[in-house]
Amino acid sequence: MVAGPSLALSIVAVAAIQLFQLFHCVFKFGNDFKLQNRPGLSVAEVRPQAVLYWELRVINARENPTSSPFGSMNTFIHTHMSTLKHVMFLMAVILFCSDMAKEVASYTDVANQIIKLVLSGSAQKRSYERLSNFTDAIGNRVSGSHNLELAIAYMYNAMSQDGLDVHLEPVKVPHWVRGEEGAEMVLPRPKTLAMLGLGSSVGTPPEGIEAEVVVVSSFEDLKSRGANVSGRIVVFNQPFVSYGETVAYRAFGASEAAKLGAVAALIRSVTPVSINSPHTGVQDYQEGVRRIPAACITVEDAQLMARMAARGQRVVVRLNMGAKTLPDADSFNTVAEIRGWQHPEQVVVLSGHLDSWDVGQGAMDDGGGAIISWEALSVIKDLGLRPRRTLRAVLWTAEEQGGVGAQQYYQRHKANISNFDLVMESDLGTFAPVALQFTGSPAAQKVMQEVVQLLAPLNTTRLEPHGEGTDIGPWMQAGVPGASLHVEDDRYFWFHHSEGDTMSVQSPGAMDRCSALWAVVAYVVADLQDMLPR
Repeated sequence: MVAGPSLALSIVAVAAIQLFQLFHCVFKFGNDFKLQNRPGLSVAEVRPQAVLYWELRVINARENPTSSPFGSMNTFIHTHMSTLKHVMFLMAVILFCSDMAKEVASYTDVANQIIKLVLSGSAQKRSYERLSNFTDAIGNRVSGSHNLELAIAYMYNAMSQDGLDVHLEPVKVPHWVRGEEGAEMVLPRPKTLAMLGLGSSVGTPPEGIEAEVVVVSSFEDLKSRGANVSGRIVVFNQPFVSYGETVAYRAFGASEAAKLGAVAALIRSVTPVSINSPHTGVQDYQEGVRRIPAACITVEDAQLMARMAARGQRVVVRLNMGAKTLPDADSFNTVAEIRGWQHPEQVVVLSGHLDSWDVGQGAMDDGGGAIISWEALSVIKDLGLRPRRTLRAVLWTAEEQGGVGAQQYYQRHKANISNFDLVMESDLGTFAPVALQFTGSPAAQKVMQEVVQLLAPLNTTRLEPHGEGTDIGPWMQAGVPGASLHVEDDRYFWFHHSEGDTMSVQSPGAMDRCSALWAVVAYVVADLQDMLPR
């Protein structure tokens, strides 16, 4: 059973109960009125009068609660008027849900056309081919780099040639350069350590840093070492619990170590699975704390040094990092549109970020999300569809540095926030879709629950709470409904921010399903009679 009818039946049941209670109260009032005021009348005669008194004597009863012969009516009104209002509200909700469910269901044929075109028609495997052409030609695309600007030009030209209305919006982005880097264990035996400097890290002196290592498993463990940390390189060997919890060591490890006098920080890569490959990412220096070099090392090397230290062996590491931060660079958010035919000023946003880290190809994070946002518009255009509202694909820049491009986009467009109907973001991979995650009002959730039923051919009819995304976060915090793609992401953090993020982790079939889902949801929401309720 679909959610709409089920919801309506539930509301009908509640309304029926409320009506029963209301009529029971009227019956009871009739009995009470007869016994207390007009003993010569029958209950059948009194009950209609009670209803009439309710309609005609409300003001008199409220103004004269003690002297009015309808004093008991006043009590009745105050007690049960809210019940009547509740019933009327519930009946309105029933009508809304019924009409809304019918309206959304009317898009079943269109949704099936979209899905068929992507899964078995001319658009089959197209998103995968577009992603492979793009990433093979450009490679990785870190903020401020020449490669990122090549990527923006590539996508601008490709989407323009696809017949979309495309423009660029300028932004300023951070420009961090990795430079030459390397690490090796000197004692107790020589060993090269695979490592990747963390975004925004400072470099080492030209001669590098060579120091004894102190290995810790947590921030609490670090603090317990006290003075033993001064002058040493801190190696964080924290276990992977979840990305959201464990990433704190990558983000704040350097500053926490520097507070105790450490000269550098090496953080175990934030991943549940490793084949001796380091994972990079941004880190965040705290104000007023000395900045020390920070890099991620492999899970295997962090565990190796932890075992050596536990045996009482002296571990010494030499670190060289040529990292530096240059002045902010000019860049762009890339925007493509299908303008709405009735309310072009109202917008549904589909998005992914175009930048990546400077390792791998950035195919998974987040080339796939950017491509399916383009692909969704392509599919809708191919079918000759044009929604009431504007569909806008935004390919963000400098997401990896903290949503920089998206923040500037929000500042530029927030004056028109009332016209933003839904913001969507795909930034956790384009593997097989599992559900649509959504943040919005209860009324908007009811609408979206109906919309996802259209995805039955994809076997993805689940609506989950908490739409998320760095780039759409500002809009959701301001009250705009937001949606994100939930995929089978068990392997996502195996490759995340590493050399392993390549086209080899992508699947044409999974990308097709993501593209179809993205297109159906975006088109239907953009074409409904009304915007999503706030």
